[in-house]
Amino acid sequence: MMSISTFKKIAFIPFVVAVMAVSCEKKDPVIPNEEELITTLRYTLTPNGGGDEVILSFQDVDGDGGNAPIVSTDTIQANTLYTGQLELLNESVSPAEDITEEVMEESTEHQFFFSSSINDLVITYADVDDDNNPLGVETNVSAGNAGTGTLTIILRHEPIKTASGVADGDITNAGGETDIEVQFNVLVQ
Repeated sequence: MMSISTFKKIAFIPFVVAVMAVSCEKKDPVIPNEEELITTLRYTLTPNGGGDEVILSFQDVDGDGGNAPIVSTDTIQANTLYTGQLELLNESVSPAEDITEEVMEESTEHQFFFSSSINDLVITYADVDDDNNPLGVETNVSAGNAGTGTLTIILRHEPIKTASGVADGDITNAGGETDIEVQFNVLVQ
């Protein structure tokens, strides 16, 4: 026959196991870094020698589906050097959220890529991330001879910045995910 003290000890074991199991549960869940909504991309080109700014903009406040985005372009002056500045916003909220700040704060996790079908429109990086790799919020733009074509701007999240060609702006081996991709019809005259 089992004594009362032995019975109490045996009955106490499941209680101890239950308390230990509950105390070992993870109390602070890992919250993933969710992608931000980018409704607006604005690329401002300021002529180095003075003159009128050129603004290329994309705005899609209601996101995918719904209303078509509003894409605005401006004429780029031939044989002109520009300083480029990108701005990203989430205008679906009020006040608008500045996504550019977040991209700069998480600079090692982002990179802009630029491609143009106009041979004489060359874009180079003017800024770097925290690891001294290209970022692309700030650029230098060289517009040569007159022409028409497209300029595509892509923001990649978590690209492989050490991959071949990526530091020079070649997206081919960059990997990662596209946060936003916008194509502008461009006139250089």
